This record gives sequence, structure tokens and C-alpha cells, in this order.
Amino acid sequence: MANRITKSAINWKELEKRVPPEQRVNFFAFKGKSEAYLRRMLSSPPHPPKIDWDQYKKLLTVPGLVEKFEAAYKAFKVPYPQDKLSATVDQQWSELQPLIAKFAEENKAHIAAAEKEMARINALPKFEDMTLEMVRDVYPENALDCVNRPSFWPHTDDEQLGYTDPTTKI
Repeated sequence: MANRITKSAINWKELEKRVPPEQRVNFFAFKGKSEAYLRRMLSSPPHPPKIDWDQYKKLLTVPGLVEKFEAAYKAFKVPYPQDKLSATVDQQWSELQPLIAKFAEENKAHIAAAEKEMARINALPKFEDMTLEMVRDVYPENALDCVNRPSFWPHTDDEQLGYTDPTTKI
């Protein structure tokens, strides 16, 4: 006979940390259903109730009927499903481990580049404190350059000489 489940094998605290905020309602609904099922299973006895066959032999007059039922009852076994998938899942998990490690290494490079960019941005003076000269030094491609690239106020593309609207058909 299979072992009786006495508690949930799920670490709900750890799983809850990984649930996105927009899915918390669904997560708690699932957790409630799972715990209700576990409580319902635990309220059932682990073994079927014992039958007093002698009492039935005294009450029934048909010879051999109780013995036939008793033999059938004792011979009946509830089939417990065999675990045929755990080996496949373990094999797939072991095949995924190198891919996960590779993905983590690739993302570490992206994270390092993003942290470097964040440090550069955080090192800049506040927006309110920057002057046009500072903007020109930090972002030369976006700064106003009256000598090499003269422009008219408000210095947007659509206010410049020779501008053509890309949405209009010629």
C-alpha cells in the first residue's frame, strides 16, 4: 500500500515569493483549494473499515454467500498509479541545467552593462543643475551646435528649414 500523505510537500512561503503581484489572487485561491483537498484526505481513515463477517454469517441464510463476499473483499486491491514520469522529468531537468547556466552567464553580462550605465547616469548632476554647456559635454549628439548644425527655435525637426513631413505622400 502507498504511503499516506500527512502534510503538503509544497513550500508555500517560498512559492509565494515568486508569484507576481497580479497573480496573487489566483495563487491564494489555488493554495486554498490545495489545503482543502489535503484536509479532506486527512479526514478519511487510512484503511477501509473492518467488516464483521461473523455477524453477516449469522444473519444470512444462503450458504457460501458471505464467504464469497469476504473472499472478494479481501482480494480487492485499489491500484496505485506507478510513477512513470519522474525519470523523464529528472532527465529533462538535467538537460536544462547547462542551458540555464549559460542563460545566467549571458544575463550577468547584461546586468553588468546596465549597472555600469546606471552608475554613469547617477554620476551626472541633477537635471535642474545642468547647464547647456554640461549637456553639450555629456550628450554631444543631442546638444545644440550653432556652428556645425544651426537650427531655429524651438529646435525641433519640424521647425527647421527643408523639413518634409514623413507621413504625407508626395
